[in-house]
Amino acid sequence: MSFLIALVIILLVQWLHLRLLRLEVPKRAVPWLPWILVGLHLPLIVFAVLRAMGISGPGSLPLLRSLARAGFYFQAFTVLHLLIAMLAEWGWRLWRLRNQDGEGDTPPDAGRRAFLRTAALASTGAALAVGVVGARQAYGDPEITRTTVAFPDLPPGLDGLRIAHLSDLHAGPLVGAATLRRWRELTERERPELLLLTGDLVDSRPEELAPLLEAFEGFLPPLGRFAVLGNHDFFDDPRPIWRDLEAAGIRCLENAAALVQRGGSTLAVLGLQDPMARNGRFRRLVFGPGPRPAEAARDLPAEAFRICMNHRPSEWEQALAAGARLTLSGHTHGGQINPIPGWSSANLIGPRTAGLYREGEDLLYVSRGLGVVGLPIRIAAVPEIAILTLRRG
Repeated sequence: MSFLIALVIILLVQWLHLRLLRLEVPKRAVPWLPWILVGLHLPLIVFAVLRAMGISGPGSLPLLRSLARAGFYFQAFTVLHLLIAMLAEWGWRLWRLRNQDGEGDTPPDAGRRAFLRTAALASTGAALAVGVVGARQAYGDPEITRTTVAFPDLPPGLDGLRIAHLSDLHAGPLVGAATLRRWRELTERERPELLLLTGDLVDSRPEELAPLLEAFEGFLPPLGRFAVLGNHDFFDDPRPIWRDLEAAGIRCLENAAALVQRGGSTLAVLGLQDPMARNGRFRRLVFGPGPRPAEAARDLPAEAFRICMNHRPSEWEQALAAGARLTLSGHTHGGQINPIPGWSSANLIGPRTAGLYREGEDLLYVSRGLGVVGLPIRIAAVPEIAILTLRRG
């Protein structure tokens, strides 16, 4: 059903785009427009159908995947084009109303066509500018945020513990091996004692994990490396991801916990499974029960200080139910593309978009993440390596 809704939206948007393009392109090119639009979007539709059916073909058809991605980018450009054209149309009507000569409205004329053509060129220029600026932000060095989190009941042996929190790496077609190696280098420079990965390790396929594991090979913080999966990690069968993480020495905590000893004190690192586990591949295939806080916290010693990895900040209540004092999440990308200053696009999916949040004496830290999804750009959402230091007080 969701695929059919998406298809209807694509067709509606392209019908509107076709009407707009007929005003902007030379008349001799108009008959070719429908065929050009079909050619751009057919690979996208075929790819989406194969993915929705759970067919592994797209993994062995890189050309189809690339063409589908081009169709998706064109779809994004189309939306921008239509928005600017709508504003231009309103501007044209307002100008005509203010400059009428008393003879009433006149039909569309060459002036209107020229005005819309100028708006189309402006939309293309805006798209290019956004793409350049956004790509520089997405693929430049991430911001390293250093945050001290204090708890009055922190066990003495955990005072000063430095944690590297990485999220939403999205290894895959938009995040390559060189970028992953740079993130590892910057993280390792911070000398964390514990590395926690809070999901969306791959873009959509298990085999995309290999360059991530290669990039982080040999990076061995003294207290270990732990991970949970995010919703993108369940777009396909996650079992190879679980297997390869464990083989690489990164313990995957899905409704489970691990005990870490430091300075005579005990730290419990918990992980909750993402709700997407209940509906992998966007079909009714179940790879797990979703978050089970009671299961994750089962048999933990009372004196253990609890940190929970939970991919979605919207599931913070589940982490609190597991007794987590500090919860680490990602998922939001800080909005990734924030066109309105002071406002995050992530507000559309929840109020916890980035940074530190408090509920009584319990804390949640939401990382903006490192990678990108969909479009290879970030606007006003710099990628982030979060370094958190625990303090008693």
